[in-house]
This record gives sequence, C-alpha cells and structure tokens, in this order.
Amino acid sequence: MSTPPGLGPGPVVCVGETMAAMAPAPLAPLAAAESLTVDVAGAESNVAMYLAEHGISARWVSAVGDDPFGRRVVDRVAASGVDVTGVRTDPTRPTGLLFKDPGPDGTRVHYYRRGSAASALTPKVLREEAARSAAALVHLTGITPALSATCRALVEEALVPGRPCPVSFDVNHRPALWTEEPASDVLLPLADSADITFVGLDEAQALWGDALTDSAAVRGLLPGPGMLVVKDGSRAATAFVGTASYTVPALQVGVVEPVGAGDAFAAGFLAGLLRSYDPVRALRLGHLTAASALRVTSDHGPLLPPPRTAELLAADEETWAASNV
Repeated sequence: MSTPPGLGPGPVVCVGETMAAMAPAPLAPLAAAESLTVDVAGAESNVAMYLAEHGISARWVSAVGDDPFGRRVVDRVAASGVDVTGVRTDPTRPTGLLFKDPGPDGTRVHYYRRGSAASALTPKVLREEAARSAAALVHLTGITPALSATCRALVEEALVPGRPCPVSFDVNHRPALWTEEPASDVLLPLADSADITFVGLDEAQALWGDALTDSAAVRGLLPGPGMLVVKDGSRAATAFVGTASYTVPALQVGVVEPVGAGDAFAAGFLAGLLRSYDPVRALRLGHLTAASALRVTSDHGPLLPPPRTAELLAADEETWAASNV
C-alpha cells in the first residue's frame, strides 16, 4: 500500500485536550486509596507521543491552564519528542483533571474538566501556524466535540469538504461526556466525513445499534472514509481500504488496564501508513503499539524493543497468531 493521497512529509497534527491524571498507588478503588500518582491523559496527545516514539513527526495543539498541572502536562508530552509549540497557556482557565477509580468490573474515570482551558478551544486554532503549516495529517477524536460548542465547531470545521490536508478521526466515545444531546447524532456525520476513521465494534453498537453485528455492517454505515478501521476488542481489527478489507487478529497480551489502548492502536496504524506499509502490516503495528498501553496502569507505556517489533511485523500468519507480548 502506498502512502494515502495527500499525506505529505510534514507532521501529524493532533488537536485535543490533555489532563493531569490521578490514580491510586498501589492500584485499588479510589475510595480506599491512601496515595495517588500523577500522570497525564489525553487521547490526542497519546497518539502524538506514540507517533513520535515510532519516529514519525508529531505536533500536539491544545491549551492548558497557567498552573503546575498544565506545565507538567506540556513537559511530559514534549519529553516524548512531540512538538508542543502549538499549545497555548490560558491565564484564566485551569488544566483539566481526571481520577481513575479501579474496581473489580474495570476502571471508572471521574472527570473534572468543565471550564478547562482546552474546552475553550475554537476553530481559530485550525488557522494558526501550528495546525496548518505543512501538516501531513490532522488527527482528532470524538472526545473534543463533547467538551463545548466551540470545540464541536472546531472538529466540524476541520472536516469540511475541500480541507487543506487529510483528517483522521477516532470515534472514542466517552458516554460520561455526553449529557446534553445524543452522542450518536453528533458522531455519525463526523466519523463518516474523515479520510481515515477508527471505531470499536462495541462502541459502534452502543452508539448506532446492535444490528451492527460485525465490521462489514459498520462499513455499510460509514461508507465515506477512504480508510475505516474497526477494532473488535481483544479479537481482531479490520481495515477497509476502498472496497477491499484486511483483518488481523489481536496479539495475546497480559492486560493490566485497557485505558489508552485505542489511542496506541491508532498511532501504530497511522505510523504504518506514513511508512507506506501494506494494510496487514499497518494493522500489526497498531496491535503491537496497543500492547504497550495494555501492559501498564497508565495511558502510555513503552514500545516493545525494536527487534521484537520487526520480528513480529515480518512473521507468518501462524506465528503472529500464536505470539504473546
């Protein structure tokens, strides 16, 4: 597969909010925690960090508060090799916060982001130098339009026909953020307007109905993207490229926490595209990058050693399917 039309040599520009993330240490329900660790969490910056670690030029565009959490967020993202010159410091609004609450049925997340610096982002950022300067691709998620009316307008403007560069969009449905209108009505036209769209089969069913029983049904609902990637949890991922489709089973991974795995998968797949990988190899790199997030309690974990990654990218189908990471 050659690099998709319109993907040039510039950076992938990831636009969206990143928060300071608090988690119990050691891992336990939040109500019983005696101490917390401080990390960062943001879907778009996660993608940018993994891209940078894969050797792909990445820029994160956002806003943070003029507070210690904002400085910590920017420093953490920059430390991964991401260009943060497009991040604005808001003197009047705070950096958003989240608290992870692990439990026997999974991890709940409590958000404190209303009125945050990033929730005040507007379409204006798309016309600023950091977002429009020779970008290979703009990456957005369905989290951003849930934050405010101006954030929704930003995403809608980024996806208008005739846009200056391709856009990838990860549906990334967060039910807790959608309290005033149905997420299904907002996210469907956005997902169908992108050049590359990522969606989980389970979230597609939650948003648009149980009749979406497989990836082909999701493709029928979303015919617009030139590339559609449907992730089926720990089972497989399917990429629809035009009228063709390619499916790669997921790796066997010792899962510590699933938060952040979808962002990692998107970054791996996009890195594969920018390296002109064929669809199967790009999906494999998505799975391998997702494993980095699955094996840690934070949203972002270290990539596998390069020799192991190269070995698995080149493996035959039987070896791939039997591999543990």
